[in-house]
Amino acid sequence: MALKQFSYEGSPVYYRVEGKGNTAFLVHGFGEKGTVWEEQIAALKDEFRLIIPDLPGTGNSGKVDDMSMEGLAAVLRALAEEEAPGDKIVVIGHSMGGYITLAFAEAYPELLSGFGLFHSSALPDSEEKKATRRKAIGFIREHGSAAFFRQSTPNLFAPATREQKPGLIDEFIDELGNFSPEILVSYYEAMMERPDRTDVLKNAACPVLFILGQHDTAVPFEDGLKQVNLPEKSYIHVLRQSGHMGMLEEPEKSNHILKDFLRAT
Repeated sequence: MALKQFSYEGSPVYYRVEGKGNTAFLVHGFGEKGTVWEEQIAALKDEFRLIIPDLPGTGNSGKVDDMSMEGLAAVLRALAEEEAPGDKIVVIGHSMGGYITLAFAEAYPELLSGFGLFHSSALPDSEEKKATRRKAIGFIREHGSAAFFRQSTPNLFAPATREQKPGLIDEFIDELGNFSPEILVSYYEAMMERPDRTDVLKNAACPVLFILGQHDTAVPFEDGLKQVNLPEKSYIHVLRQSGHMGMLEEPEKSNHILKDFLRAT
């Protein structure tokens, strides 16, 4: 299906709508586009109505004034009002998309029938993580986005994936497109500034899905385990062969997990 768009504070935001049924948002992460969900879209669209945005600054979507996690959550709320007014929705966020999902759950809990963190975390950045992000910002400013992706992206995948499926990683890098360094830096700065949102998990009135990668170095497996018992109702799954990109590394298992959760909510 072709991209649709709506205007948010004068900036175009592009997105896709696929399928019919109860509405679920699939929110991509840092340095990704909505196309990262292709395997999931194909598996889920027969049962569910999927809304897949390209976040502001991604693809053809314009940058908005507030590029914080809270600001991007407000964009999702506006998109929900555009495409699913009055409906309860499920929001599934990958990595940075999960940070945005948590900001959404904090600000607009009444809109949710469930939400999911796919390789994501409610914890704020540690000082070590902030230092890593600052180093990445320096590299992006000096060498550009393409060089940054070529260097950093393979580390998002499990060692076995890097060894056995190098073509998958190359294809993913080729799909990333031409992000401006300014946008990548703004995402990094917003992620560094996000607060601790473990209380959002503790106070969640709806079911919460956790998908953890056994070999995830971006959101370590151990950090995920510290959070899964916080909500009143959790769905917890571990992708044993995945790093940070389980939707690509173990697509069939990811699809089954998402389908079961969406059916339950």
